[in-house]
Amino acid sequence: MAFGPDNRWARTGTMTREQAHAAHIDVGLREYMLRVYNYMASGLALTGIIAWVTANTPALLGLLYAQTPQGYQPTMLFWGVVIAPIIMVFFLSARITTMKASTAQTLFWVYAGLMGLSLANVFLAYTGASVARVFFITAGSFAGLSLWGYTTKKDLSGFGSFLFIGLIGIILASVVNIFIGSSALEMTISVVGVLVFAGLTAYDTQRIKSLYLEADAGEVMTKKAILGALTLYLDFINMFLMLLRLFGNRE
Repeated sequence: MAFGPDNRWARTGTMTREQAHAAHIDVGLREYMLRVYNYMASGLALTGIIAWVTANTPALLGLLYAQTPQGYQPTMLFWGVVIAPIIMVFFLSARITTMKASTAQTLFWVYAGLMGLSLANVFLAYTGASVARVFFITAGSFAGLSLWGYTTKKDLSGFGSFLFIGLIGIILASVVNIFIGSSALEMTISVVGVLVFAGLTAYDTQRIKSLYLEADAGEVMTKKAILGALTLYLDFINMFLMLLRLFGNRE
């Protein structure tokens, strides 16, 4: 079937409109992912600042740790600071669809702040140089893994169950090691943990990307970005802590 000049122009116009629509979606997706990363980076910055300030402020440190001949021992307030973020993660994940975006954002900042208080002991247990070194190693690894998760055409959803099982195994092994105090088990947990959270970084990035819908209103988009930022924040923090156990120099 032959196409006349008018038909060719119509066909070209249709392709142009399709390409413009695809480009519009791509721009929207990039803006959405940039918002996710901005929230995550801001949360990490807040956590790091509060952790450093707490570790270097005796009055704050004294509220969380009691100094004994054996070293710093956690107080009841410390355990409250540790448990509260865990509760907040479950609450935020369960209620994100019904709460306002401003409320979700406030909870995210409070969560990041509480994590800073609970992680102040990192600056007590490890040298500042090794903390900085491991942080940059984690940041580089996270960036590469997240970029791969964002750009790969491979469907990573099949790895979700495997990674979740690995995560449960890490949690159970960590609880057991609290009572037995095995350095070999701690080393194994750290190695497996790095691999699991590396996989989760790529998997979660792809999943967060798949949640983007062009038709989402601003309120919904913001809440999706906050929940995505929280997910990647947890991947980063846990990978950092696992790597710190492996490569950090203790005080």
